[in-house]
Amino acid sequence: MAKYLFQSTYTTEGVRGLLDEGGSGRVTQTENLITRLGGRLESFYFAFGGADVYLIVDLPDNATAAAIALVATASGAVRTKTVVLLTPEEIDRAAQQKVSFRPPGAQ
Repeated sequence: MAKYLFQSTYTTEGVRGLLDEGGSGRVTQTENLITRLGGRLESFYFAFGGADVYLIVDLPDNATAAAIALVATASGAVRTKTVVLLTPEEIDRAAQQKVSFRPPGAQ
């Protein structure tokens, strides 16, 4: 499974829903959604600052991550940014690959 970081910011409508439902209710609903899609919620944090919520999630693939982001954003209650997370081992494999690259403008 692939690992993703979701950073979400509530709209005014989303904040109203959070006030009604509470934080624990939101975690439960989110975990149920992710589980139904074959994933696992690793962590869920509310935060001050740039984003209101940070999730780390294991999901089957990019299409599943995109589906979650699309549905959440389409609700009008949140704006979501999705980041694909890589393990140190994945970076090791990437570093071992031989890639030929010519930067723009180089001869």
